[in-house]
Amino acid sequence: MTAARRVAADGARGLLLAAVLLYALNLRAPITALAPVVDDVQADLGLSAAGVGLLTGVPVLCFAVATPLVAVLLARAGTTRVVTASLVTVLVGTVLRSVDGFGTALVGTVLIGVAITAGNVAVPVVIGRDFPSAVPRATGLYTAALNGGSVLTTTLTEPLASVVGWRWALVSWGGLAVVALVVWRRAYGGRVVGGPPARGGSGEEAAGGASADGRAGGDVDPSGSGLAVPDALRRPVTWLLAVSFAGQAFGYYAVSAWLPTVLHDGTGMDPTAAGGAAALFQLFGMVGGVGVPIALSRRVPMRVVSLAIAVGWVALPVGLVLAPSAWALWCVLAGVSQGGNFAVIFTVIAQTAGSQRAARRMSAAVQSFGYACGAAGPSVLGAVHVAAGGWRAPLFVVLGAILLMAVAAQLALRSVRRAA
Repeated sequence: MTAARRVAADGARGLLLAAVLLYALNLRAPITALAPVVDDVQADLGLSAAGVGLLTGVPVLCFAVATPLVAVLLARAGTTRVVTASLVTVLVGTVLRSVDGFGTALVGTVLIGVAITAGNVAVPVVIGRDFPSAVPRATGLYTAALNGGSVLTTTLTEPLASVVGWRWALVSWGGLAVVALVVWRRAYGGRVVGGPPARGGSGEEAAGGASADGRAGGDVDPSGSGLAVPDALRRPVTWLLAVSFAGQAFGYYAVSAWLPTVLHDGTGMDPTAAGGAAALFQLFGMVGGVGVPIALSRRVPMRVVSLAIAVGWVALPVGLVLAPSAWALWCVLAGVSQGGNFAVIFTVIAQTAGSQRAARRMSAAVQSFGYACGAAGPSVLGAVHVAAGGWRAPLFVVLGAILLMAVAAQLALRSVRRAA
């Protein structure tokens, strides 16, 4: 390859990565944008606590319910079309959430949840396909971008609302979707990938589940041997990763919902300061997303990285029980760990799936089960808090979920090692 062609190839690859990362900014930001202005939304729309809780919890429920349908849609329509439609839907949902009363807001929230579900499933497939030699690095940057979107909206929505009101503050984040859509179409415009092959073509797989070489019901070894590999849903690693992600999602959404209250009740911190302090948990998720590929590039074994992540996660519930005054340390450790664990799980999926079809099926299974458990996290923790009259018991519930996450992850990595 000439120097000019190499520069052109690097530029194209950089544009693809920029498109993926800008898309990732939209995959959490619309959800977390609501939290800073939730009291204003509740008062303006005349909602009960349950009603406003529905607006915050529906997107995670969509992740669980819509993931299998999105996986089928990706197989039939291809990632380029699905991601384009996803960004348009995020923009429409963001606008609808702010223009009228509760009914319209709920419709907009559902649209946001379904659109983000498409991204949750599509991005690991895109990374495995377009960055095969840099899966850990690309997955880590993707994870950092997810947390970056959360930090951006968590930090800036309330100041915006104080100037233009909560409705315009929430609508303004639709600009992220517009920018991502422009870059995505620039990078992937005209490419219809990840869907069924054209008639007479040599695409990887047919939408109905048959592989390109005519085999049905299986996946094809990407090494070119032509051998079928086990169906993704029959592999133990898929379900071990699903259990691990369930523990991760339960802990993440439970902590995200209740950490400001825990800090306020446990340390006497002002509610506003407690909200800012809890943002450390989101902010340092970016460090974890970037740190995992750095560790892997230095040949630190994946199982060692996963174990270190578990220790950091455990520090939060244990630390808040035993030494709540050191809350900053526990939030930082757990923040790094939650971002890092997300990167580990989806790196394993991208590296071990074996084909785009298998990657879609693995990703769908892991996320459907994991997000179903994650959606229950805030409610379960709140119910345990009311029943126990304090935060010690709820924090031990989080600890149990994290320990389950850690054990399942170690078993999944052992399964991968044996298969290799």
